[in-house]
Amino acid sequence: MLCLTVLVPILGIIAAFGLAGLGDSTAANAAAAAARAASASDDPDTAQARGRQAALNSLGQAQRTCANSDIVIDTSGFPTQPGQPGTVTVRVDCTIPLAKLAVPGLPGSKTLTATRHSAVDRYVDRTGEGNAE
Repeated sequence: MLCLTVLVPILGIIAAFGLAGLGDSTAANAAAAAARAASASDDPDTAQARGRQAALNSLGQAQRTCANSDIVIDTSGFPTQPGQPGTVTVRVDCTIPLAKLAVPGLPGSKTLTATRHSAVDRYVDRTGEGNAE
């Protein structure tokens, strides 16, 4: 009986670490996919839409991992002149549920955050002005 009393919480803690690792990689993969998709876009509005869709697709593939998620896409590096560097930054928060593990001392949930950056093509005019004369 004593073995069972000690073994069950230890197994719960191991499961919590497994969920945290899975949630961390899920958030990182979604942020990376969103940053890549957004940086390949032609303008900030398209970058926002494509980045969000890429993150949602990635999170959807791991829908049992994140109970809630938040996606923030920073496209402020987009309106750069050709030849100037620019970046897209994406932050994905993934909240994993821990309450159902029923381990004393564990919080009900844990939010894991991943941030990824992707460079925009520095030789493309993204200001929307083009070569119009």
